[in-house]
Amino acid sequence: MHDALAEGRRIRLMTVIDTYTRECLHIEVDTSINGRKVTEILQRLVEANGKPKTILSDNGTEFTSNAVLRWSNQVEIDWQYIEPGKPYQNGNIESFNGKFRDECLNENWFLSLADTRRIVRKWVEDYNERRPHSALNGQTPRELASQLCVENFLPLREETTLTGTSN
Repeated sequence: MHDALAEGRRIRLMTVIDTYTRECLHIEVDTSINGRKVTEILQRLVEANGKPKTILSDNGTEFTSNAVLRWSNQVEIDWQYIEPGKPYQNGNIESFNGKFRDECLNENWFLSLADTRRIVRKWVEDYNERRPHSALNGQTPRELASQLCVENFLPLREETTLTGTSN
């Protein structure tokens, strides 16, 4: 996903969600995102949240890079790719990205990378903590994640899929 700063410089965004809880785990904002950066982000997420069973992504070069293939083999996470030109195979992230674009990217004028990151963090906080989802029986993603932790489904994301895209 991409956008631009007010001065015209292009920025790239990589979104990562948990498909079970719908929780947005991270949105990376930078001028470029390569395979090495993807592995650094995902390693931090694994350390903070536990290892998912599967990661599902599009076929962007940052996700098909040798760095990503090595990392997923090393940490023993099944990495699956959607078929090229079939974004509906990754409907959860596509829906999330549509909301994110409509409600955050299209509604803000970003002055700098730092400004963009601050605005995106606030949007993610609102999305995760204050917005009920009909698919979650009216719970927020954070409420469902907390409930699962209390019910001893730890590590929380072991049986779920992380979904990422940076188109």
